[in-house]
Amino acid sequence: MAAQFGRRLRKGAVTTAVAAAAVAALSASQAPGATVDDHGRSTAADAQPSPDATAGDSGATGNSPYYTDLPPLNTPSPAPTDGTSTVSPVESEAGIPATVLDAYKKAAAELQGAKPGCNLPWQLLAAIGQVESGQARGGRVDADGTTTSKILGPQLDGNGFELIKDTDNGAYDGDTAYDSAVGPMQFIPSTWAWAGRDGNGDGVKDPNNVYDAALATGHYLCRNGWDLSDSGDLDSAILSYNPSRHYVNTVLSWLEYYRKGTHEIPDGTGTVPGNRSDGGTGGGSATSPSSPSTPSAPHPSKPSRPGSPSPTPPSTTPPPSGTPTTPPPAPPVTPTQSVDHLEDSGTAKLTAIAGDAFTEQISTKAENAAGKGVAKVRIRFTIVGDTDAAFTGGEKVATALTNSSGVATAPALQAGETTGAFTVRATLIGRTVTGPDYTATVTQRVADTLVRTSDTALTCTPGGQFADAVQVKASYKDAVADKVAATATLIKSADEATENDKGPYFKDADGKTVRTLTGLTTDADGLLKLPQLYSDDTTGTFVLRVTTAGGATLDVTLTVAAAETSASPSPSPSASS
Repeated sequence: MAAQFGRRLRKGAVTTAVAAAAVAALSASQAPGATVDDHGRSTAADAQPSPDATAGDSGATGNSPYYTDLPPLNTPSPAPTDGTSTVSPVESEAGIPATVLDAYKKAAAELQGAKPGCNLPWQLLAAIGQVESGQARGGRVDADGTTTSKILGPQLDGNGFELIKDTDNGAYDGDTAYDSAVGPMQFIPSTWAWAGRDGNGDGVKDPNNVYDAALATGHYLCRNGWDLSDSGDLDSAILSYNPSRHYVNTVLSWLEYYRKGTHEIPDGTGTVPGNRSDGGTGGGSATSPSSPSTPSAPHPSKPSRPGSPSPTPPSTTPPPSGTPTTPPPAPPVTPTQSVDHLEDSGTAKLTAIAGDAFTEQISTKAENAAGKGVAKVRIRFTIVGDTDAAFTGGEKVATALTNSSGVATAPALQAGETTGAFTVRATLIGRTVTGPDYTATVTQRVADTLVRTSDTALTCTPGGQFADAVQVKASYKDAVADKVAATATLIKSADEATENDKGPYFKDADGKTVRTLTGLTTDADGLLKLPQLYSDDTTGTFVLRVTTAGGATLDVTLTVAAAETSASPSPSPSASS
């Protein structure tokens, strides 16, 4: 490890104060038994499997080798992501390829809903992804999130590694004799058989797909009722992935690093770490193909014995001066790199009543510089603004893949109760290009019809109160109109809508006369029951007008009349004798 520390220190010095702060911050997050170096980074306090790990337990990865590189000493400023600028190695280590980052965040969001008590941070998935495969070899994935070539660990034949005979008939690793860890999160086939998940909704559980692998890792870490906000449970969960204290400490170092801040970089521009726990190397540009004889990605592996010397990466000697060198082949242009801009693809006006689904969906087209649609690139749709509207499922962010014409359609929008306009922003995952903003508007709930729920005549004697309350039902296009704002006013006549100053009235909380009620709302069944009505001494016929948002109006007739009295019969004359 000393060789690694020296190499890191040459990347940039830190002050004593910064180093001390880093030590304090990282130490607070370490699992029991972990130690840190002079710069606050985790070191191997014990390279042997933790006592918490069951004897013979090989975790999710079969103890395959993993990358031991530690994070940079400082978090650099976010690197440019326009797809054209040069990204420095340090910036590349700090950044996470766009599609890979999207997969981590999507998986953590899903776990927050499925297992909220687990408290899984996406940064933990990123830390494991970095240690296992260098973020899918620097983000070498297609628009679906599938690695452009398989990431396989070494054959687990017991020769320096765990002995795991074939369990998948070579379906995932191509080996019918022994298993190998597979994919960006390095699951062995026997673990993937029960832990695998479909994270990108294509109906397939593929360990080579970063969306599937990230979601599977999240569920794996959230089993056993673990709460990852608790340091003990966090320690147990990581140990269950690979029962090595050194592995845990390395993951925790990256977790702390990513929690301090990271940023999105274009797919395929990340760097692959250079040091593995088995003494191998996997460094170099992510765009360079890995050697067929070298596993292209790291995996949790058997740690070295305590006290054994740290493996020293083989040195390279530059060719003699004048020796011709063959430049590496240019990486192929991916669909994402060919996108020049995003534009609207005929999206209709986006308007919905509060609480309703928008009938129109957003469509965005990805085009190259020649104006031709680009297929199989992923578009991110983000709701921006003060609104409680969301995509189907309650998400504020959604992604969609462009079709053969280059068009991606966002999931349906669902309006909340907040009225007004908000923005949906379309961006390309993997590069920064010009994209459209869409304005969506939520209008208040409305009704187009009001009817009384009873045909009982409403009468009252002067100075008395009406026996029956007024109740009405609101509807809109023959459907119940719930939560619709309404107003009730006692007016002078059907032809004169000004408030009356005599006759029937309501009472406010203080018992004072009120002839206009505002702030009324229909209930879930579209019903609105008005308060008790009273009357002064004025007799006659009066009008109560109820109106709702949307223009529905109903006039209710009220009658105030003296009570009828029956005349006493005249006494019969006495019969004369």
